[in-house]
Amino acid sequence: MSTAIPTAALMAALLWGCAEEAPIRQEVVRPVRWVEVELQDGLRERSFSGSAKSATFARLSFKVSGTVANVAVQVGDQVTAGQLIAELDPRDYELQEQEAAAALLDAQAQSREASANYDRYRLLYEADNTSKRDLDAARAADESAAAAVTAALKRLEIAQLRLSYTRLSAPVDGAIASKLVDVNENVGQGEGIVELTSGARIEVEIAVPEVLINQVQTGSSCVVGFDALPGQLLPATVIEVGVSSAAEQTAFPVTIQLDDAVDGLLPGMAAVVRLQLGDPNREPLALVPAVAVGEDRAGRFVWVVLDDGPDRGRVERREVEIGDLQAGGELEVLTGLATGDRVVIRGLSKLNEGMAVRLPESGMGN
Repeated sequence: MSTAIPTAALMAALLWGCAEEAPIRQEVVRPVRWVEVELQDGLRERSFSGSAKSATFARLSFKVSGTVANVAVQVGDQVTAGQLIAELDPRDYELQEQEAAAALLDAQAQSREASANYDRYRLLYEADNTSKRDLDAARAADESAAAAVTAALKRLEIAQLRLSYTRLSAPVDGAIASKLVDVNENVGQGEGIVELTSGARIEVEIAVPEVLINQVQTGSSCVVGFDALPGQLLPATVIEVGVSSAAEQTAFPVTIQLDDAVDGLLPGMAAVVRLQLGDPNREPLALVPAVAVGEDRAGRFVWVVLDDGPDRGRVERREVEIGDLQAGGELEVLTGLATGDRVVIRGLSKLNEGMAVRLPESGMGN
């Protein structure tokens, strides 16, 4: 009896064994990074860099020219209103005052003589001992002399005023921020001598781009942070919005004033102002990073992760309608998303409808 296995039976056994040993193809689960959607109102927080300045900043100068004889303050000095800041050599102006005073005395003497002469001619005219013409001439001389006295008096007042201008005093209480001249320097009228800062509440000046300036309103509240005061956000108010941009710039100046005086802040310190801009009456909408929005022939879309177990999900393509690009690099999504949707923000081109993905906690955010 033959022990050979029939060929057909042998082939069937081999095929059965191969079928049992064929490997099962595993589904690829791709890790993704994602953000959770939150609907936001029409207000958006924007940050702008600026620098602190005193509420009052003035460059003090003399109203006359001359040689600096004395600078009575140093940088950092606290001064009170009326305190002496600097002096010019007054000798030239003292001589001018003396000359004007002498001219006034001469004019007054001539006026007295002209007045007495007019009185004599008036008596003579009444006694019919002089002509009307002589009387009119005496009266004109008297009036001219009186006018000369008035002019001389004004010149003396001007000379005295110019002499007083050789002393420069602080107009308000404050601190000396810088000293611009030294003794024996010749300075012109209006040339800066010292810079004075005053005012307890610090101001911050920022530049707002033209696309946002119409959203900034005088009187609106904001907060300000300073590098010198880490971790502190100070309440402040917009007090001035510029109506024209600086030369060759497309940004407009905006002035912010702190609501309270703060110790330790000095003019020139770096600051960051956080403003709420936008339309508070606009319907809430979603904001997503611009990289989360893809586009193909069918239109714009995002990939939304649907739950599929712990730390797992499957992606679904969601058609969206977008709005404006925000300053922070986010896109407004007008339709297609709801609060709580998880939107993929990396690797959009490698995803397919229904693909399984892994959601590591470390993969959240940008």
